[in-house]
Amino acid sequence: MSEQRPGFESYPKIVRAGSEVEIVVRALDESRRFPADTSYEVTYCPTEAGRRNTRPLDVGARGYELTEDRLVLRARLEGEQEHIFAVEQVSGDDRLPVAEVRVYSLADDLFALRPYKGDLHLHSNKSDGRDPPAHIPGACRRIGLDFMALTDHKQYEPSLEAIRVYEGLDTDLRMYPGEEVHPPNNPVHIINFGGSSSVNALFEDKEQYLAEVRSIADGLSVLLEGKEREQYASCLWCYQKVREAGGLAVFCHPYWVHRHVYNVAEPLIAQHFEDMPFDAYEVIGGFHLHQVESNILQVARYSEERAHGRTIPIVGASDAHGCERGTLFGWYYTVLFARAPELGDIIGAVKDCRAVAVEALPGQTPRAHGPFRLVKYAQFLLREFFPLHDALCKREGELMLAHIAGDAGAAGQLQKLKGQTATLMAHAWGT
Repeated sequence: MSEQRPGFESYPKIVRAGSEVEIVVRALDESRRFPADTSYEVTYCPTEAGRRNTRPLDVGARGYELTEDRLVLRARLEGEQEHIFAVEQVSGDDRLPVAEVRVYSLADDLFALRPYKGDLHLHSNKSDGRDPPAHIPGACRRIGLDFMALTDHKQYEPSLEAIRVYEGLDTDLRMYPGEEVHPPNNPVHIINFGGSSSVNALFEDKEQYLAEVRSIADGLSVLLEGKEREQYASCLWCYQKVREAGGLAVFCHPYWVHRHVYNVAEPLIAQHFEDMPFDAYEVIGGFHLHQVESNILQVARYSEERAHGRTIPIVGASDAHGCERGTLFGWYYTVLFARAPELGDIIGAVKDCRAVAVEALPGQTPRAHGPFRLVKYAQFLLREFFPLHDALCKREGELMLAHIAGDAGAAGQLQKLKGQTATLMAHAWGT
């Protein structure tokens, strides 16, 4: 969060660039008021302008309104950037910091959208995770996620089970079906996020699958040969099947070190980036602290391919195999910018490169990866908005878990909280 002193709140936090805005800084308790007989100064810093503008703040001064319980700042905030208003109490040569207000101004296209957090890659005990499917959604909301999908290895049904458990419960968490697709004799792992049917189930008709893959392989003009040619054809087949089911096809963790080698051979990785057959690249994946080099490599590869002029949609995902282990879960996720956290909006945002991948390792400042414009904005949100959002979600998630544990009153309590994150957004975004 910013260095705004405890006892104050300020809104809005996001405004339209170039418009006249009114920012209200409100004292939350008696000890944090603005006495009229005290002198104040405000230092205004548009972060990209390289300048600071300090002026006395007087009751009735142009651009300001000051009463004992609130300060109103009126300004036109130009450009797409963060703006800082540092308020100090002044007495002779002494200065006491009172509040530091941070606001972000956006161009119209991004201002019209809202940020949503999600995890597209999670496992339950129906594959190799620790928790039952029913536990995953509640735990996801508890850490501040707006959308999620359970994606067990080779299994689609557990994701449906997780959704069914919460049917009829009035919750703002969006739960979508999913699976981790493992094509036969192919090292590439693919996430089917949101697809209306299983791709893994299609492997049961082995002869048809092999025939269709061979047909694709025969038509390839790529330089891959032998086994890798067949594997790439298999990937193309899987990506297409995910899309036919209405899902998002994600190319997962190619630089995961498994049995001393990268999970995907370099020729296969190179061909993926040459042709871009997937919908999104899992640029940040679920690696333990001793494995973070894999994420470093995945980000470096993304940066290099971008430097070559390629447009690459990205996501971040925890690949968590347990929600209560204290590792992976909540460390990696996606923040995307869309009109709503509905499936079509989510997929559209990712495909349109309106998403960043976030790594939030324990004890470290969260880091967003992706297009510079979005990363700059996302870092502001991770610092100034999402802590407030996540605090509201925590209670919702606790009630979801209490509900599945048999608490008869949890559903009613959860219903009373319906829409609170939307209300927070309405409060945080200026008109």
